[in-house]
Amino acid sequence: MSSTVFLITPPFTQLNTPYPATAYLKGFLNTKNITSFQADLGIEVTLRLFSKAGLQQLFAHIAAHPPQEMTENIARILVLREDYIDTIDAVILFLQGKNPTLAHLICKRDYLPEAARFAQLDDLNWAFGSMGTQDRAKHLATMYLEDLSDLIMACVDPHFGFSRYAERLSRSANSFDELYDALQAEYTYIDQILTEIFAAHMERVQPAIVAISVPFPGNLYAGLRCGQWIKQHYPDVKVAMGGGFPNTELRSLADARVFEFVDFITLDDGEAPLENLLQFLEGRKTAAELKRTFLLANDQVTYVNDKATHDYKQSQLGTPDYTDLLLDKYISAIEVVNPMHSLWSDGRWNKLTMAHGCYWGKCTFCDISLDYIKIYEPITASLLCDRMEEIIAQTGQNGFHFVDEAAPPALMRALALEIIRRKLTVSWWTNIRFEKSFTRDLCLLLKASGCIAVSGGLEVASDRLLGLIQKGITVAQVARVNRHFTEAGIMVHAYLMYGFPTQTAQETIDALEMVRQMFAAGILQSAFWHQFTMTAHSPVGLEPAKFKVEKETNAIGAFANNDILHIDPTGADHESFSYGLKKSLLNYMHGACLDYPLSKWFEFKVPKTSVAPDFIVKALLEEEAGVIKPTSKVVYLGKPPAMEIITKSKKGSTWEMSSFTFQGKREKINISVQPEQGTWLAGMLQQLAVSNPKTHTLQEVKDSYEAAGLEDFELFWDNKPVNGLHRVGLLKL
Repeated sequence: MSSTVFLITPPFTQLNTPYPATAYLKGFLNTKNITSFQADLGIEVTLRLFSKAGLQQLFAHIAAHPPQEMTENIARILVLREDYIDTIDAVILFLQGKNPTLAHLICKRDYLPEAARFAQLDDLNWAFGSMGTQDRAKHLATMYLEDLSDLIMACVDPHFGFSRYAERLSRSANSFDELYDALQAEYTYIDQILTEIFAAHMERVQPAIVAISVPFPGNLYAGLRCGQWIKQHYPDVKVAMGGGFPNTELRSLADARVFEFVDFITLDDGEAPLENLLQFLEGRKTAAELKRTFLLANDQVTYVNDKATHDYKQSQLGTPDYTDLLLDKYISAIEVVNPMHSLWSDGRWNKLTMAHGCYWGKCTFCDISLDYIKIYEPITASLLCDRMEEIIAQTGQNGFHFVDEAAPPALMRALALEIIRRKLTVSWWTNIRFEKSFTRDLCLLLKASGCIAVSGGLEVASDRLLGLIQKGITVAQVARVNRHFTEAGIMVHAYLMYGFPTQTAQETIDALEMVRQMFAAGILQSAFWHQFTMTAHSPVGLEPAKFKVEKETNAIGAFANNDILHIDPTGADHESFSYGLKKSLLNYMHGACLDYPLSKWFEFKVPKTSVAPDFIVKALLEEEAGVIKPTSKVVYLGKPPAMEIITKSKKGSTWEMSSFTFQGKREKINISVQPEQGTWLAGMLQQLAVSNPKTHTLQEVKDSYEAAGLEDFELFWDNKPVNGLHRVGLLKL
């Protein structure tokens, strides 16, 4: 096999699904008839390591090179080595979904060897009581693998981690020194496995260029190890690096030593830079015509960005192509007992994007100055569905994770209608802004199309700080939107933030109270606290004085430059709140301790909350501002109702009514209206059926009603009995 481009993701990203960058690039290269091959080295290294032969080799290596310090935990794992070797293949098959009955054995708690990770287990009945045997077993099997991971870190490679290999070396390393020294050292045990697998691929693929995607700090060390290996064994093969880490961290790169491992580093969307690079290597373009590319020229790091080359429109990029990847070998793990985190790590999700960039693009903590956020470009719903159908045919998987910064509500509506019209069976989830466009009816439509979950930034649940963040939402609005999603049966996960500039202890406690009330009201199912980090490309990082914080240093390193240490003179001691915030949240997610005083979660004195105890309940009772306009679309998702004319009588007088019976999947609804209204409604429902390509606005529905000679449209449409028909799919969007 000879491929022009070898696309690799170095260890380690997620184990349950491939990171999509190489699949996106392969899909683009297909449109240019450029051959390519892709590999996710993370899953390949994991499967080699966590196998019967892999563990036999590992334990033999540790026996030959025992650690200088032997903890009680490591000694226990070494004594139990035969139990690990005998069970590993069955456990991996189970986590790949190929051996589901093993769950019963695992849950008995006498099949798997247990070391220190199991001592940290939450009460399993509490955590998994409603989640079932399979999830409980996945969590136990994940702890078993984490125990082995601890063994590897203690005895053979201190940098090992399932999704964070050597992350500490590269996380915002302003200097390349420590990483460079690590790359000069002998291969670690994991490096040897990685390079053996990589060598076999290189022998088979024989590429002209290797493109290394480095999405996270935890991929950088292994990516550079691959580049180093190529330089030693295939000196004529060129090496390019791109991905999320260079895009955010390496924009001011000046250290020439990086180019001992790679030849080129590209920034932002990779398609046009990669195409220009290939044409440059073929002699069809000059170095001056490269796009957003760092290279070494006259021993100096040089950045070239040919303005004449334009990026491709989203519609021109082709469908992501997952061929070559070991799609049936990925491992579903449940590491933490959090419903949204288990979605991230459990099951195979095809990754797609509804829109490039962010339609909001104002949040002050976000990298809104960079193209990946700044340049907003949506894809049409029909093209998205075409790509979904192609990917389902290619992968055999119908789960989709739309990896948008924030999916646009109008496009979500159009996508949902297109999925329903095509009768696609899909499960999907995405990231959103909690904005008022997410009405009850839109949430019902999204659910009908297969939407199972949304995640969004509530950030600091304080209206003052949400204003500083320029989030464009209020806490009360978030509560109402969350109720709409929850009542539609869509899980809601909130990203929470603490430590935003000038945030006081009072505001931190008040934010926790808002979150507590949302869990108590049943409108939030999952959440996670993140501590604020100042980044170089965000409004806070670019203008810290405006937010009353100071950078600890203004020096820009010659290597990575993104996370900035800062001083917040007016804010609280943010770090001290971390443990209490996370512990309270874990309890709230399981419906526990919702009546605890907030002070119980902290080991130091905290202020009493100033939030009214019924703030969220009152917010849910407030009338919502009218988001249903005359231009709102009206669609009917249900089956045609049965209609008959019935005679009613009262106190000796009789009259006729039209009686409708609507059969939903879970319930039957009967309504009665005046005969002439019934005739109009029956005809109108046929026109509003989702299968019709033409959609009607609320104004058109009203005009049709009045053209039929009927009166008081609002009285008929917005009151019983018609108003309850959203339950069987009559939706105002």
